Amino acid sequence: MSTLPAVDRREALRRIGLTAGVAAGFTAAGFALHDRRSGGAYFRDLANAEVVTLGDYRVPLKEGTPPLAIAHGDDPARLVEAAVAALGGMAHFVKPGDVVILKPNVAFDRAPALGATTSPAVLGAVAKMVRSCGARRILVIDNPINQPEGCFHKSGIAAAAAAAGCEVVMPTPARFATLAVGRFRGADGQLSGQRGDALDTWPLFYDPFKTATKVIGIAPCKDHNLCGASLTMKNWYGLLGGRRNQFHQQIHGIISDFPLLMRPTLVVLDATSILMKNGPTGGSTADVKPGRTVVVGTDMVAVDSYGYTLFERRTPAPEYLARATQRGLGNADWQSLQPTELTV
Repeated sequence: MSTLPAVDRREALRRIGLTAGVAAGFTAAGFALHDRRSGGAYFRDLANAEVVTLGDYRVPLKEGTPPLAIAHGDDPARLVEAAVAALGGMAHFVKPGDVVILKPNVAFDRAPALGATTSPAVLGAVAKMVRSCGARRILVIDNPINQPEGCFHKSGIAAAAAAAGCEVVMPTPARFATLAVGRFRGADGQLSGQRGDALDTWPLFYDPFKTATKVIGIAPCKDHNLCGASLTMKNWYGLLGGRRNQFHQQIHGIISDFPLLMRPTLVVLDATSILMKNGPTGGSTADVKPGRTVVVGTDMVAVDSYGYTLFERRTPAPEYLARATQRGLGNADWQSLQPTELTV
């Protein structure tokens, strides 16, 4: 694995966009990223908008390779390396010249020890592996619920991204576009594909995807008061703009649509620590237990179904996992896939 150059404070600040201009832009924009207009006016605007589509970032696995690998141990970097190696190695997924998006969960202004955001150590380990494969650019993105610069800083994600030679792209209003979920454009320019059940056309943090060739989601394993657990599928919620708080009433339908919204290269479940209760925001280290686990896969439904077992609950798995399986968007029966499980 290649050795990365040190990044000084000035360069780190440049990469994460913590300048007076960016901060002023967010102040001027107000709540533009989370629109609070009345429902009727908002949806009329969406109906009249020109929609964009996303690519398919998946890479087929080698024959005989299971779609998820589970690694247990104490060193986050070794866990990531071992799990990815079991799927064929990062070089199978990322090629020289790729532009790779890494999507951690940076939703809240929380320190890493509180388990509400992706571990900086796991994010850094993934980024370094991607860099070693010759990626041309690595973009780290999220649309936090709390103030973005503060979330990236306090979570430790900004520093980890800078140290690994990544660029943090902040969610300014101009970087959003209206996405046709599950659709693609054919050669004739017409939309085809499967619409979402609950999520059809919606504002998305789209600008980084204009040049991306690969996408990797990196999500913490945590409790969620509305849907039971926030894992790799729920992580894509962080790309949505607009009045996304209205989705709380149909949260399982929305999450089961995310395998249509995003077809990632890989997903990484960061269960090095687990927020066992009071999620998704957390707030006390007493709610967090050591998980000592990282799961990497290409089937996010399977990854999350395994991830839910780490809470050691007697309650059924979240409804969104069954819904996604019934729609053919993944397999909640993770054991039938015969995953590779390692202790490192």
